[in-house]
Amino acid sequence: MGTVKDVLSKDDLDTAIGGGASAVIHFWASWCEASKQMDQVFSHLCTDFPHVLFLRVEAEEQPEISDAYSVSAVPFFVFFKDGKATDKLEGANPSVLANKVAKIAGSTANAESAAPASLGMAAGPTVLETVKEMAKKNNLLETETLGANRTDNLTKRLQDLVGSHPVMLFMKGTPEVPKCGFSSKVVELLKREKVEFQSFDVLSDDEVRQGLKTFSNWPSYPQLYVKGELIGGSDIVLEMHKSGEFKKVLAEKSIGEETLEDRLKNLILSSPVMLFMKGNPDAPRCGFSSKVVGALRDGGISFGSFDILSDEEVRQGLKAYSNWPTFPQLYYKGELIGGCDIVLELSTTGELKSTLSE
Repeated sequence: MGTVKDVLSKDDLDTAIGGGASAVIHFWASWCEASKQMDQVFSHLCTDFPHVLFLRVEAEEQPEISDAYSVSAVPFFVFFKDGKATDKLEGANPSVLANKVAKIAGSTANAESAAPASLGMAAGPTVLETVKEMAKKNNLLETETLGANRTDNLTKRLQDLVGSHPVMLFMKGTPEVPKCGFSSKVVELLKREKVEFQSFDVLSDDEVRQGLKTFSNWPSYPQLYVKGELIGGSDIVLEMHKSGEFKKVLAEKSIGEETLEDRLKNLILSSPVMLFMKGNPDAPRCGFSSKVVGALRDGGISFGSFDILSDEEVRQGLKAYSNWPTFPQLYYKGELIGGCDIVLELSTTGELKSTLSE
């Protein structure tokens, strides 16, 4: 067949493997370097084994398919013989991948000896050595997941993020510009029901993106939390809304009764060092905000942030709450430190780091 087919739905997959041909599925992710490297090998093997059906699934875009094959990390491969799943491979191991493809291809040669040679011819020395070096660097079979190696600091950060707002949505993109259809559907539902929520773009922080999967034991995005408790992903939230269960959960947790003052307090306390600014740290939208971000980063200070341009209620409410008429505003453990001039003065005198660590 000679080409890799991208699978775009469960029906698409069922049709592809329904004919009983030998097949292999590569579950991958565009952000994962190991996936990209193994995808090169996958494409070359496709040429070398033309009678095997080579399929590719973007794991997080197709959660129904990923769940069906218990995919919790990428790269991940599932092998089919006579229409039935017979084997799997987790991790970046090009030689093992070639062996397993040769096995389902039913090669008359000995698969254990022929496949690595086939890989060498198909992939070429540059691709093969690149993948081997990548695999060695990542302890051979390491996949893009944090598992048990998640640090205590990351756990604390995830707990803070999950609890930073009564309704917290971890999504791809932002509510204004969602970057996947599932995230877009949940945002539309929350807006339609006039539910106040805060969001976090998992595409902006790979540590959070991977860590939260293990933290929540939920392999895909979006993830919706209410008062720190995981509700679920797109399918579950939409089904709960359809049955009326979602409104019931919100009512039980008193969502919608939060005052603006309560919300501002929760935002201020969502990180020990909290910056209310115009834009975000990677793309400030005013010079004063940019200067404060620079001072904090120069001091090696970790901080949370909130874009006041994204929420007019917060923008106006915080001025009255803090009795401080301009932005940015920097808080430490719930107490206002000040705006740009004060932060820069503390930075110049060398007192900024000590002030934010007392």
